[in-house]
Amino acid sequence: MATQREAEIRKDVQTYYGQVLRKSADLQTNACVTAAGPVPRHIREALKNVHEEVSLRYYGCGLVIPECLENCWILDLGSGSGRDCYALSQLVGEKGHVTGIDMTEGQVEVAKKYMNYHMEKYGFRAPNVTFIYGYIEKLGEAGIKNESYDIVISNCVINLVPDKQRVLQEVYRVLKHGGELYFSDVYASLELPEEIRTHKILWGECLGGALYWKDLAILAQNVGFCPPRLVTANLITVQNKELESVIGDCRFVSATFRLFKLPMTGPTERCQVTYNGGITGHEKGLVFDANFTFKKGETVEVDEETAAILKNSRFAQDFLIRPIGEKLPTRGGCTALQAKDIITDPFQLAEESDHMKSRCPPDAAGGCCDTKKCCKNYN
Repeated sequence: MATQREAEIRKDVQTYYGQVLRKSADLQTNACVTAAGPVPRHIREALKNVHEEVSLRYYGCGLVIPECLENCWILDLGSGSGRDCYALSQLVGEKGHVTGIDMTEGQVEVAKKYMNYHMEKYGFRAPNVTFIYGYIEKLGEAGIKNESYDIVISNCVINLVPDKQRVLQEVYRVLKHGGELYFSDVYASLELPEEIRTHKILWGECLGGALYWKDLAILAQNVGFCPPRLVTANLITVQNKELESVIGDCRFVSATFRLFKLPMTGPTERCQVTYNGGITGHEKGLVFDANFTFKKGETVEVDEETAAILKNSRFAQDFLIRPIGEKLPTRGGCTALQAKDIITDPFQLAEESDHMKSRCPPDAAGGCCDTKKCCKNYN
């Protein structure tokens, strides 16, 4: 039965993360330690404030700290030892709140252990973080209410759940209208064969449950989300000969996507938008995804979907949005939306990023930022 198989997988994952792994160095692939790229200074500072033991028990595959976080309510799926939660708690401030949910009791205990340490370090009068033991495909059973969060994040966790559509349905339920799921996960280049899908170590290493990348758009549409927007991608390597022989020709990539839940409105038209530079850490420009970068003060024409997202999400206050053709008092005029190939394939983006890194030397911010082939870091 499917439910029995799911229960077996859940138990194996709990054992792997609760007993087998003690620190990130114990991992046998780089799936859960892949760097997402240059990190904005304010986020680097927030991560530095996280307790050492919490950071050592971190197994994420990307950076899942989006932009525009002040006063937001954020839910972290598979929060583990709490590294991302504690970093986010600083960024949302005392009026915001972060909830972490994880199915491994040992990880939840580590996270709770350092609650007072972090609140005192941040100077908060009351905790703005909560940790819950539970399952990310059963958020209702954990007491998480409908439309209660602005943002849901997940860092290399959804792949560990067999029923991924159920996870997305639960996320959609708990998000407010205009909210988003901002998440990193592992994706496969093809539909995984049985040998990989039943391999215990590959499940624990985030590969055995990886979704075929094209299936994400299908699941998102079924649930009601806007089409996935690809942000970053990195190829995954396996440092174990035995595991390599099992994987065969299948390739894996860690990728960050954003999925928006928009209110039901009428048809949206293309618009011209101007970023005002008001987002902390992104004053010069905002790298929204792999296809759109908005420089402060520059007016850009965007497609219908992007216009709808900017109008109806937390980003609305940071953009001047007007119909196409209306003259705006901005420098340099309006950049028209050119016919171009929108990158949706994380393997293509990862390969292009690797190519750019080989041509572009690291900068002072920590690396070559591949935001549509531009070696400039706006953070």
